[in-house]
Formats: sequence, structure tokens, C-alpha cells
Amino acid sequence: MTHQLDLDFIRGQFPSLTDAPTNEWAHLENAGGSYVPNQVIGLITELFSHAKCQPSWDFGPSVLATEAMDRSRVVMAELFNADPAEIHFGPSTSQNTYVLAHAFRAGWAEGDEIIVTNQDHEANSGVWRRLADSGIVVREWQADPTTGRLDPADAAALITDRTRLMAVTHASNVAATVNPIRELADMVHAVGGRIVVDGVSYAPHGVVDVQALDCDVYLYSAYKTFGPHIGMMFTKADLLEEIAHQGHYFNAGITSTKLTPAGPDHAMIGAAAGIGDYYDAVHAHHFGASAAGRFARTSELFDLFGTHEEALMEPLLAFLRERDGVRVVGAAESDHTVRAPTIAFASERRSSADVYAALIEAKVSCGHGHFYAHRLVTALGLEPEDGVVRLSAVHYNTAEEIERALAVLDRVI
Repeated sequence: MTHQLDLDFIRGQFPSLTDAPTNEWAHLENAGGSYVPNQVIGLITELFSHAKCQPSWDFGPSVLATEAMDRSRVVMAELFNADPAEIHFGPSTSQNTYVLAHAFRAGWAEGDEIIVTNQDHEANSGVWRRLADSGIVVREWQADPTTGRLDPADAAALITDRTRLMAVTHASNVAATVNPIRELADMVHAVGGRIVVDGVSYAPHGVVDVQALDCDVYLYSAYKTFGPHIGMMFTKADLLEEIAHQGHYFNAGITSTKLTPAGPDHAMIGAAAGIGDYYDAVHAHHFGASAAGRFARTSELFDLFGTHEEALMEPLLAFLRERDGVRVVGAAESDHTVRAPTIAFASERRSSADVYAALIEAKVSCGHGHFYAHRLVTALGLEPEDGVVRLSAVHYNTAEEIERALAVLDRVI
């Protein structure tokens, strides 16, 4: 039992990190999709092998499918400090927000107002902006054009007594700085509005307590948090009573179908519980047996993850801070309570495509471009297709992987 992160144990849970040929790569494109541990792989294999059928019937394989899906809803609720009835699975966050926008719009009147940002991934921006076509007033909270950061004072100036919703990211997938969600929620709730939080890029790095955040909706992508390719969202219980049903008409009284007109793969839902199983295994290895609940255990674990991720970020940020002509997007500090370990930058001397190509040649997994934060990259004065280079770590990454990336950057910028 140790309270120092045991990377050998952790990396041993991920075949992609231990088996050829993927283990040859330093995987620093986690913000686009994390690797998957054995706990998730095992559930996917079991469910596809023995329960790949319609759930909710009484024959054996169907019972297995139903039990697995029900368990995932319970496990994910525990991870979010929520109730299982507040958890909804969907094919992706982009599709979940599309459905959500229709559910909200039915209860709004022409002239009602919503606030969006130009910092968000398009999944939590474009669907809301389109409501302007139906008479909704869309106000844009703009990020600083130099740093890419949002100032809460600017949000406060946009809120009126007709504000019905604010859509904002917990931590941008490019700027990565943690936004003050509870402060924003309090401001919006004071005028009777709601807040929809995109937590996709934050959730791999910090525990999400929806009670403490007091958010109305929290968006989550399991495939960026060590799980299967599936979207999920928390919705506050009283919100479900307010918004319009989006499922089949004959299911109008069923809460679980209210925001799910067509569910994603049943096996993928069932495999989402593997995220909690993985956290449990890592917690038990580091802290021993515990009588605490899953949310408390996971909170303790993410403190350990955060300390390790700070150590990964600091040399990379220090290198970029010291280079003339290099621009880091977001807060240029490694405190994990301030920013996630997603480092996006642009060089005045070399195109992002050139820097990216050099990293790929050295077998450093990464990307470049706008990463679906097209509006933010444009606002920063960058050409979106070339955009920024993004290196994104999680707790299973090593100092040696960061050093490999730094060796390339030292040569090319």
C-alpha cells in the first residue's frame, strides 16, 4: 500500500500502454481519447460475448444486459455524487446537447436569452447558437484574445432577468483553465436561469461533485475518461420535470427516456461501470481496503492523480514559457486546481503542422488544429486548420514521455 502513485501498477492495467505496437508511443493526445483499462475491456468482451441482445426481457442474456446497464447508471451516479435517475447515456456529447437544446427550447419564449462562450468545444456552443433562428437571443461571453481565458466579470455583465441558460465549459479542451462553475451557477440561478457545463475535458483530471457545483446539466464523454465510446450527462432532478420529453411519445412518463430518443449501444452502457471498477482497483492498491463510499474513494484518488499531473505539466510549461515567440493558451501554471494538463501552444517561427510532424516522427501521440474549439482558435488570431499543437497528459503518463516530447520541441522551436 502506497500513497505515491505506482505507475507500474497503473500502466499495467492498460494493454495499449504495455503491448506492442501501441506501447512504442508516448500517448499525449488523451484529450482526444484516453486509453482503456482491463476493467472496461473485460466488461465489453463479456457483454458482446454473452449479452449482446435487447435488454429488459426475462431470458438469460437479456437479464445480463439489463443488470449491466443498471449497474453502470448506479456506478456513474456515485462517481458524480448524483442519483441514478439523474444519469442519461447517449451516443456522444454532441448528440446529447442537440437533444438537450430541443428539450429546453420547448419551454422558452421568443426573446428569451441564453449565454454561450467562444471558448467551448462546438458541442456546447453551436447547438445553442442555432436557437437564434427560433427567436432566442444569444449572447456571447468572449474569451481574452491573447490568453484564451474567460473573465467571470464579463459573464455577469451579460446576465439579465431574461437569461434562461448559460452554456460553459468546466475546462476548455484548448485553454484548459478551470472555470469557476459554482460562482457562475449562483449568478445564473439568481435570475432563475440554468447552467449547462461541458465537463468532457475536466472530468479525466478532477472529481466531479454535481452537488457542490450546483450545475443543472453536466456533460461527460466516457471515452475521454478511460471508458467506452459513449456520452453521458447528469441532469438535475427538478430540471427533468421542466423540460420537454424527447423520447417516443408512449414513453413520456419514463424519466430515463426523456433525453434519450434512441439509446446508444447497450454493451457500451454496461461497460461504462468499468471506469468505476478501474478507480476502485487503483484506490485499493494505493490506500488499501476502505469503508468509504465510491465518491469519497474517488475524491481521494484524484488528489493523488492531480499531484502527479502537476509534476508532468511543470517541465513542459516551463519550457514553453521560456521560449520567445511561443504562446501558451490558458493559464501558464501547473497547479491542477487552476488548469488541466492539456497544453496547447503555437509558435511564431514554425507552423503547428511542422511541430506536430516532428513529434509524430518521434512517436509522440499528439494533434494540431482547432480541436472543435474553432471559435476560440479563431478569436486567438490563429488560422484554425493549422491552429495549435496540443499535448495532453493524464495520470498514467510518465516523466519520460514528457521528456521525449521536450527533446523534440527543443530541436524544432
